[in-house]
Amino acid sequence: MSSSIRFLMCAPDHYDVDYVINPWMEGNIHKSSRDRAVEQWQKLFHVLKEQAVVDLVQPQPGVPDMVFTANAGLVLGDTVVLSRFFHKERQGEEPFFKQWFESKGYTVHELPKDLPFEGAGDALLDREGRWLWAGYGFRSELDSHPYLAKWLDIEVLSLRLMDERFYHLDTCFCPLSGGYLLYYPPAFDSYSNRLIEMRVPAEKRIAIKEADAVNFACNAVNIDSVVVMNKASEDLKARLTKLGFQVIETPLTEFLKAGGAAKCLTLRVTEPVREEVHASTPVESRAVRMEGHLLDSGLINRALDAIVENGGSFQVLNFSLGEQRQSTSSAEVKVTAPSRDVMEEIISQLIDLGAVPRPQEVCDVNMEPVHQAGVAPDDFYVTTIYPTEVRVNCEWVKVQNQRMDGAIAVTFNSGSPVARCKLLRDLEVGEHVIVGIEGIRTIRKTESREQRNKQEFSFMSAGVSSERRVELVVEQVAWELRQVRDQGGKVVVTAGPVVIHTGGGEHLSQLIRQGYVQALLGGNAIAVHDIEQNMMGTSLGVDMKRGVAVQGGHRHHLKVINTIRRYGSIAKAVEQGVLQSGVMYECVRNNVPFCLAGSIRDDGPLPDTEMDLIKAQTEYARLLQGADMILMLSSMLHSIGVGNMTAAGVKMVCVDINPAVVTKLSDRGSVESVGVVTDVGLFLSLLVQQLDKLTSPYHLVQV
Repeated sequence: MSSSIRFLMCAPDHYDVDYVINPWMEGNIHKSSRDRAVEQWQKLFHVLKEQAVVDLVQPQPGVPDMVFTANAGLVLGDTVVLSRFFHKERQGEEPFFKQWFESKGYTVHELPKDLPFEGAGDALLDREGRWLWAGYGFRSELDSHPYLAKWLDIEVLSLRLMDERFYHLDTCFCPLSGGYLLYYPPAFDSYSNRLIEMRVPAEKRIAIKEADAVNFACNAVNIDSVVVMNKASEDLKARLTKLGFQVIETPLTEFLKAGGAAKCLTLRVTEPVREEVHASTPVESRAVRMEGHLLDSGLINRALDAIVENGGSFQVLNFSLGEQRQSTSSAEVKVTAPSRDVMEEIISQLIDLGAVPRPQEVCDVNMEPVHQAGVAPDDFYVTTIYPTEVRVNCEWVKVQNQRMDGAIAVTFNSGSPVARCKLLRDLEVGEHVIVGIEGIRTIRKTESREQRNKQEFSFMSAGVSSERRVELVVEQVAWELRQVRDQGGKVVVTAGPVVIHTGGGEHLSQLIRQGYVQALLGGNAIAVHDIEQNMMGTSLGVDMKRGVAVQGGHRHHLKVINTIRRYGSIAKAVEQGVLQSGVMYECVRNNVPFCLAGSIRDDGPLPDTEMDLIKAQTEYARLLQGADMILMLSSMLHSIGVGNMTAAGVKMVCVDINPAVVTKLSDRGSVESVGVVTDVGLFLSLLVQQLDKLTSPYHLVQV
């Protein structure tokens, strides 16, 4: 017996499964045998008595889980941090454990009442005493970890639990003597697994399989070279034996019904202090503010979900609910993350949702100079589609040329700051680029419920569906198109060759002719196949009227390319009467600018096709400026590219037979986009029909 090691246990006099607070309890209410539970507890007690000293705390009626003394608190030296139980069913245990610790002369620290922490169930000391592993995610809050570091004067490493079956750290994680670690990796998120791998060498990590994990093999008591557990597979026992450990199995099946085993039933109360180890924790906390129709729009839920899903925790410091339907709400939220990297990921997502730091906390953004043209400093802020402002000299400055996947460059014009969104390739030496996440905010609309629904058709929220009735979407899109045109707005069409193959060319031509299109974006193929159809009656060599292949038709597209090249451009072919109809014809006749971006697979190409990718991107961006609406018609590459160039606030309709394409566009995050999974030819036909039904004071100009 090692007299220097002591454990605290509680007899199961009142143990039963009286309620459900974890998945193991489900279906086991009052199904635990009291006699068998006592027998199993006694066996564990005697096994431990042979290895160490066991102290007992008096069991109390009404708190059946008091038998799980691991959750009483966390002990290091003569200091204990008392547990604050997450579930009210266990909160009655707290005063009894507090009384026991105080009677033994421990210094007792108590966390705030609203900050859950469940003792040595969620906090396990490295057996070498070098640091404290602390779990969070189900029962203990991340915000408790800085308290542990301060009161126990030890480095705290935060691990996020992901599997609700392993709701406490000690159910899936067991530090062993000699620096070894017994654990179940799938119970943790990727960040936590990386942290484990950084601190524990590969030869010291003993990863177990699910079969052992669900038998609570990790919920073990380690005393020097002895490991006491409920049950282990032959493979696991062999691995531990090979490393010099003695495995003692003692069945604890009655306690598994409540979600506990050997470790849960014990609390080690003699944990030596290493004098050279001192407090440290990478946990960071920041406060952010959100304002707008937080409940109506679901923004507050999305923000809190983003915090938790990315491995953080939150505390709502205050929430002011708008008193009227048109009133806005505001909230201040404290965000806590296990590391700076995780915090920056969380804050980046909150910025996208319109969150800002409290004004008194940030006066200026962090900026670093560009030392090499076309290369941003490390850790530069990556822009999104949403209108953005940055804080310079304690004032908010609007970022110009907003688009996603750029950097923000700041220059000073006569002392006044100017912020621009720039592609990496366009950064110039001497400019200052914003780095980090401080002092950045995105601007979200704050329309009231009435404002959002005042129009005859409120534009659909972002979504993708192959089941949504195409006719209903077409009706809405037609109404929006008519509104944009009548108000002198701008509609940009991005189209692929499928528009021609499906018979949609004549309908797109009509939209251009009637003034519904102000710019056309595409590749070499849309123009080639449109011209082929209108000059030779085929598309990819197939007769468009009869639907049959034409002999020698596979050469038609090359012949039309050659013809256009002979005249020098599409416009000159129109002027000479060679091209007399079609999409490209209507663009030329109606002065609708177009840009054809080339690719490596293009035949010819047409003389109008821009084969310089950088120039094509620049021209796309120019034609997109001022767009009110974008129709994306069966062109995955060009549609996604256009989506990345377009700021929020532009209505988008993406039509494609492939759901993956419209999903990709929907994932941009814009709430003013709709994806339609259907045949693009059918969509254009229905759209033209619907527009013909609408009345408008607009008068067509005959060309």
